[in-house]
Amino acid sequence: MKSVWFFEDANLFNILCPHKFKAYKKGHDFDAYKKQDYIYFEDDSANKIYLIEKGKVKIGYYNEEGDEIVKAILTRGELFGETAIFGDSKRDEFAQSVDNKTSICPISVETMHELMRDNKTFSFKVYKFIGLKLKRLERRLQLLLFKDTKTRLLEFLHELCTDYGYDCEKTGDKIIQHPYTQKEIASLIGTSRPTLNILLKELKEENIIAFSRKEIRIHENIA
Repeated sequence: MKSVWFFEDANLFNILCPHKFKAYKKGHDFDAYKKQDYIYFEDDSANKIYLIEKGKVKIGYYNEEGDEIVKAILTRGELFGETAIFGDSKRDEFAQSVDNKTSICPISVETMHELMRDNKTFSFKVYKFIGLKLKRLERRLQLLLFKDTKTRLLEFLHELCTDYGYDCEKTGDKIIQHPYTQKEIASLIGTSRPTLNILLKELKEENIIAFSRKEIRIHENIA
C-alpha cells in the first residue's frame, strides 16, 4: 500500500469553525460518524469543507487495481475537502471516519467564501494552511518515491516529534504521545504492519527509541 502523510501546525478548528463567528453560530450543527462511516466518496459533489472537532478521518482513493491508497489520517483541528474552495465540483478522494465517535464541522462553500471575503485574517490563514499542506505533501511524495522504508519511518518520527513531542527534563528524551495505531502508522509510511514492527524493534535495539502503544521515547536526535 502506498500512502502520504501530512501534519498541520495549527488547530484550525479553533480558528475557522463557524461557531466562532456570531453571524453563523445559530443553527450550525455538527455531524457525528462512527468507525468506517464515510463522510464522502470519490465523485461525490464537492460543496462543503470539513473541520474535525473530535476523532480521526482517513483520506484516500482507490487505484486502477482496486487497492486503497491512504493519503492522510487527520485528527482534531484539521481541515479536509478544501479543494472545493477553488471550484472543484467533484471529489477525487474519499473521506472515512476511523474512530467510533468522530465529530465533524461541515462548512458550505458559500459560507467559507463569505468568511474569507469578510475577514482578511481568516482568508490569510486558510491560504497559508493550504500552501503549507501542498509543500508538505510534495516533500512526502519525494520521500515515498525515493527513500527506503526505514528512512520514511525516521522522517515520520521526526514529524511526530514536532507535532506531539515534548522534552523529558529527567532523561533528556523526547516523549511523543500520539493518536495513531501501529496499523495507521504502517499505512501512512507505505509499508506493512509486520515490517513496521521489525523496524521499530531495530530502532529500539539500537537504543534510538523506546515505544509502547501510544507513546514513543526518542533517545537520540533523529532530525
